[in-house]
Amino acid sequence: MRHLIKGRRLNRSPSHLLATKRNLACSLFVHERINTTVPKAKELRPFAERIITIARKGSAALEQAASQSGEDARVSKAKALHARRRIMSILGGKKRIVVGDDVINVVDKLMNEIGPRFQTRPGGYTRILKRTKRRLGDAAPVAFIELLAANEDAAKEAAPAPAPVVSEDE
Repeated sequence: MRHLIKGRRLNRSPSHLLATKRNLACSLFVHERINTTVPKAKELRPFAERIITIARKGSAALEQAASQSGEDARVSKAKALHARRRIMSILGGKKRIVVGDDVINVVDKLMNEIGPRFQTRPGGYTRILKRTKRRLGDAAPVAFIELLAANEDAAKEAAPAPAPVVSEDE
């Protein structure tokens, strides 16, 4: 039994598992929606959300630095730089990804687009949508994992069904 053992091994060594998480996270940040197996998506979610939280705090520090001056601005810029370096450390130095003819800097996208998008959100930046069809080769369960939109709730509350109207003629 695996008492008090957190996470999934995904049949990989620890270094291979970390590389898998880093690659999935970079792909998620670049494309904002990826298709993967359900266990990989569940393992990726907390890893990616920690990175987004760091980017959110770093982008907030950048905004503070723009509105401040003097020593306060210098401290805020240092916090933003620290957040940027933490993200690069977690992602293992993965800074650029080639998509078609474009080269996308993952850290810049996190700090300039994704971080400010979730500025008012305390957590829950991703959503896992399980697909009904399984993967063709090995029938593994697959799912989409995606970043939420700027003003979107993670779990939309379902409106209760309206009560049936009963006519008084009956």
